[in-house]
Amino acid sequence: MVKTAWVTDSTSYLDDELRNHPDLYTIPLTILLDGEEFSDGIDLTPAQLFEKLKQQKNPPTTSQPSVGAFQTLYEQLANDYDRIVAVLLSGKLSGTVSSSEQAAKLVEIPVTTFDSNILTYPMTALLKKGMELLEAGHSLDSVIEQMEKIKGTNETYVLIGSLEQLHRGGRMSGVQFFLGSLLNVKPIITFEDGALTVKEKVRSEKKAKEKIFDYFRLSYEKHQFKEVYILYGLHLDHAKVWEAELKEQFPLLKVICCPLGAVIGVHAGENTLGISWHNGLN
Repeated sequence: MVKTAWVTDSTSYLDDELRNHPDLYTIPLTILLDGEEFSDGIDLTPAQLFEKLKQQKNPPTTSQPSVGAFQTLYEQLANDYDRIVAVLLSGKLSGTVSSSEQAAKLVEIPVTTFDSNILTYPMTALLKKGMELLEAGHSLDSVIEQMEKIKGTNETYVLIGSLEQLHRGGRMSGVQFFLGSLLNVKPIITFEDGALTVKEKVRSEKKAKEKIFDYFRLSYEKHQFKEVYILYGLHLDHAKVWEAELKEQFPLLKVICCPLGAVIGVHAGENTLGISWHNGLN
């Protein structure tokens, strides 16, 4: 029997099941705050990050794991496994996928690098589905093919907590930031082929939330998926308001509240709130 190691990065959200999974390994991204390096999820929590951001002199930055870090991990895993599947955050947002692909060329163990086109819990959902399919006896080629199909059905809509942080981190153009700040516009951010883009611009947070719930309602009525992910920067109580509203309107739906983590928090801000689901994950 072929033994498979699964690898993901620190922007994924690991629940108890995944944290305790014997064949899952996580590689951290790095956060740089005024010259000091922190490993995401290891020595910097989101709460600590947002507290530190209040005293920062320079814009915080993040960086992907190095090729060498992936190579070291893959060589270690080669001692106990026959192959590796790495499910990683969108290659349009980070060079993490590229680092894994380059490291794969330097090791003898076969490595499949899967670009999730997303991050945090939507990426976790793809990881879980892949593990489930492989455990059920599907071939790896079939598993990857099904994961590719599911990832293409993802919808994610986010209200960014800090346009300034998104702009300073290079994830939003100066024009978009300027207009959003000047006009008090709340842009609804979405993903298109793994990249951030503005779906719509709304004049208030209340109207933006109504729009997002309208997008959700239309998709749910059409696809009847079973779970939805509420993504939040720091404030769980804000996410719980959305959760309660969704549960009241859609009682059969599983609602998962998921923190975005420190790396995403650097770019998005502590008041970020979003919703995500896969239309093809039933």
